[in-house]
Amino acid sequence: MSRRLANARILMYSHDTFGLGHLRRCRTIAHALVEEYRGLQVLIISGATIAGAFDYRARVDFVKIPSVIKLRNGDYTSMDGHIDIQETLRMRQSIIRSTAETFQPDMFIIDKEPLGLRGEVEETLAYLKTRGASLVLGLRDVMDAPHLLDAEWKRKDVMGRIGQLYDDIWVYGPPDFYDPLTGLDVPASVRGKMQFVGFLQRKCSPARRARNSREDYLLVTTGGGGDGADLVRNVIAAYDADQTLTQKALVVLGPYMPAEQRREFMQAAAGNERLHLIEFDNRMEDLIAGAKAVVAMGGYNTYCEILSFDKPALIVPRTAPRQEQLIRALRATELGLVGMADDEEAADPQRFAAALREVLKRPPPSVTAPDLHLEGLTHISRIVAERLKARQAQHLSLVRG
Repeated sequence: MSRRLANARILMYSHDTFGLGHLRRCRTIAHALVEEYRGLQVLIISGATIAGAFDYRARVDFVKIPSVIKLRNGDYTSMDGHIDIQETLRMRQSIIRSTAETFQPDMFIIDKEPLGLRGEVEETLAYLKTRGASLVLGLRDVMDAPHLLDAEWKRKDVMGRIGQLYDDIWVYGPPDFYDPLTGLDVPASVRGKMQFVGFLQRKCSPARRARNSREDYLLVTTGGGGDGADLVRNVIAAYDADQTLTQKALVVLGPYMPAEQRREFMQAAAGNERLHLIEFDNRMEDLIAGAKAVVAMGGYNTYCEILSFDKPALIVPRTAPRQEQLIRALRATELGLVGMADDEEAADPQRFAAALREVLKRPPPSVTAPDLHLEGLTHISRIVAERLKARQAQHLSLVRG
């Protein structure tokens, strides 16, 4: 850490209605920035129920807003069933605005949802724009199937509001992997703000690096776990059906998997010494770094970790309510980065057991795509310094003038 951004403040928003992907992405960026720059403070607004289960570096903190759950049919409900969803949304909106007014950030970074959940950050974006803050929209490499995203954004006039409100749009992937706005009618005013920064590289903990050894397990991860039951069920069935599948598997169920399903799977795997199931680990990076290979649904963060630690991987993507994981898996398979199994193959115990054996023999991504670089955090650090130093210079000029 050799550079300084004196008294600079960044506010980040992570709506977190399903899974952990948004918070983990924000946290990764926040940690990289405070590691790079002294004097910088980052505050993350998060709706994740377990936001406090993660560790945060010095000068990174979070504000918890009331949690909202996204159902499989796309609707939302309050985490507390006794509170009306509209009341919950009003509380969230009020906390977001109040936090911005108190914290007075130099930059506001919104993860994925341009206007926030049900438009809850639009008012705060407009307020901070009048204060001269840099407004940034961060998009993952794949958003959704183009026809679904186009319909959703047209209903809310999202493209017009992006053009009016935001200064920059960061795409967390390289331009030759996928364009998250492909198939949409993107105005020049929006396209001109887009920068493909690259995938976000991950690090394991110092303790993990000190061990510097690959452990003997196949890692199975469902991300947050809210929609991971099919993957876990199919892995257990494959191990039960094929006794020649001797590789030990570590299965991370995910903190959002319903308790009844967790108990069901723990009981089903209890008699199989080759399977070890855990609910959650807040250092997923360490688990992936230590694995021989990875079986996953293929969310953005897991994919970045697979590439960061150069692990052979088998992806079994979710196809509803969004097609993001399927699109990413198809593109990654096309580039030779990962293997993929569809729902039909994964539901067949013998075929899936064969696929699990095969991933253990698969070459790592660095062999099939040696030119792929993960430069997202480096590029973001550079952009942040440019924007904040320009803002500080402008403020100083106004003071002296």
